[in-house]
Amino acid sequence: MELFHGTVDGATVHPREVMKCVVANRAPAVMLVHNHPSGSSEPSLADRQVTARMKAALAFIDVKVVDHLIVGESITSMAAQGLL
Repeated sequence: MELFHGTVDGATVHPREVMKCVVANRAPAVMLVHNHPSGSSEPSLADRQVTARMKAALAFIDVKVVDHLIVGESITSMAAQGLL
């Protein structure tokens, strides 16, 4: 489900919007996914911060963040990198 649109160099992500979708769908877990138009799939500082905010917000309602995938020329799993 697509929740946010960004520009070439960023996007504003609101945890409350993610939480509304999670509650509406009664999801026990989520996987976050976004693209990097630059082609690099390495997690940026902003990616790490957003992931931490989402994990903290969703933990309040007992929803697990399973992974955060970043799509560029390849796909990077933040879980596989130990960043969750």
